[in-house]
Formats: sequence, structure tokens, C-alpha cells
Amino acid sequence: MKIAMFSAKPWVHHAFDPLATSFQAEITWLEPRLEPATVALAAGHDAVCAFVNDQMDTAVVQRLKEIGVRLIALRCAGFNNVDLKAAAGVGMAVVRVPAYSPYSVAEHAVGMMLCLNRRFHRSWARVLEGNFALDGLLGFDMHGKTVGVVGTGKIGQILCKILSGFGCRILAYDTAPNSALVAAGVQYVDLATLYGLSDIISLHCPLTPRTRHMIDGPALDAMKKGVMIINTSRGPLIDTGAVIGALKSGKIGFLGLDVYEEEQELFFEDRSEQVIQDDVFVRLQTFPNVLITAHQAFFTKEAVENIAQTTLENIREFLATGVCKNSVAL
Repeated sequence: MKIAMFSAKPWVHHAFDPLATSFQAEITWLEPRLEPATVALAAGHDAVCAFVNDQMDTAVVQRLKEIGVRLIALRCAGFNNVDLKAAAGVGMAVVRVPAYSPYSVAEHAVGMMLCLNRRFHRSWARVLEGNFALDGLLGFDMHGKTVGVVGTGKIGQILCKILSGFGCRILAYDTAPNSALVAAGVQYVDLATLYGLSDIISLHCPLTPRTRHMIDGPALDAMKKGVMIINTSRGPLIDTGAVIGALKSGKIGFLGLDVYEEEQELFFEDRSEQVIQDDVFVRLQTFPNVLITAHQAFFTKEAVENIAQTTLENIREFLATGVCKNSVAL
């Protein structure tokens, strides 16, 4: 099977290379992102393998079909960057990796909570400079705090279990409540209640038209003053402009972002020698109570290995049978 691997950073090579022979996969490594300007590079391949910031809009999907590509294989769980309607219209199948390591993302979310709360990043920088003062580093006990978990799929479920170990009261919102979590003491509530009662809010839901900018001005108005918000899911769940206003007013006390609305122009690249042109992102960086990581929540050894294994299994299954258990449908 011939695969055009877009956005092929070194870690992608390291994950897929050991498996290529056993899967009889002939992989063309393409560092550029998949977009209208690069789609022609996929000619002669059975499948394209794409990541979170690759662009698969109507034009790209139609061009892939024209040049003989049979499958779009996403090496991620999210599929908001694919025009599924266009894909269905031209008979282009789309597959994904629905679960690579939910532990990786849930643990990263908790790490962000702890870092923001106890100011690990600020303390580390102080100690490097010989400053051992504790002023400005006062945190709070996680024990007894109310955490709102928005989305209780596999990642959200694991997060609830971890936070239970801290002694947190856990509220959850999901369109399909999980009975096992209810039995474990998680209380499902509507979003308005979750916003109003939570000391910490962590987002673990997919990006859809319904969830886009779910954290906006009215949602922020409903929250406690000083709330901590963590987003390790998708950037556009948050209205960044509204969040900046809430940071300035003190409504948001802590903000942890592993994703960002306009991250496709920033993340996964070394831009240390460049002037960042995104003024909104630069504004976020000025707040001492904001912690940003560059879409790395998934990035553990176990997760990367699972991504590679499942992606190649998806491609092999589809090319052999015309169907795949991890297909994405409208």
C-alpha cells in the first residue's frame, strides 16, 4: 500500500518506520502540510495520511479523488479539518484513530491544572535566577474543589477518575451520560450549572458547529470569578477575544491552553527566530496566569505508538475490504 504521509515531522518517522515493513507499506515522507498547494504530491498513492492542521476542504478532497487517492487516513481523533460532505460526495473514505491514549491527554490536563495552581513554571524561573521568595506563588488545595468536565468520552472519563483521587467534587456535562461515572459519584448537570459551580473547567469535547465558541462572553459571565479553564481539546471551543477580556477583568483566574484557535499558523514548527504575527496569541502570552503548550497533550511514547499502529491497520483494512471500523461518517 502506497501512503503519502503529510506533516511528517521526525517523531512521525520514528513511530511509523518500524512498522512499515510488516504492513507492506510504501511511505512517501512529505514535510509540508496537506493543502491546495501541496495536494498534487499525493498523486500515485493509495492513501494520504494527515494530521490535525492539514487542510482537507472541498478543493483538496476533490483533487485527491481526481488523482486517484482512495482514502484519507487521519492519524488523530479529531476530524474537524475534513469536509466530510465533500468526501461523501466524491466517494472518498475517511478513517481516524479514535483512541490512541486517553491517559496522555487527561494527565496533561491535570498537569496544567497543577502547574497553574502552584505556579511551577514561575517558581522554576525564579530559582534559576537565585530568587527563593514565595511571594506570588500561593496556590490552593485541589482537594474539595469542584471541577467541571465538559465531555465524558474516554479522555473525560479518565480525567474524572484522576480528579477523584485528589478528592475533588466532579460535575460533568455530556449529551450521553456515563452510568459508570454516575455510580462513581460524578454528577451530571447542564452547562449553565456546571459553569456556575465549578472552580476548574476542563474541556474534552469534539469541535462541531454546536460546540464552536462554547466558551464565549455569556458563558464566562455565568462562571465564578477566578475560575480556571483548561482546554486540551480543540482551539475554537474557546472565543479567544472573550477570554482575553475575562483575563483582564479577573473573571478568569487561570487559563491553560494546549490548543489555540489559529494554531495552524504556529504549532508544530520552530518559529523561535521569527516575529510572531498573531497579535491575539502574543497578547495571551503576556498574562502571568496563562500557560500555553503547543498541542502536545497527546504526545507520549504509548500514544504515538498506538497512533502509528492503528493508522496502518485502518489503511490496510480499508484497502483490503473497502470498509474500516474506524471510518468517519457524516
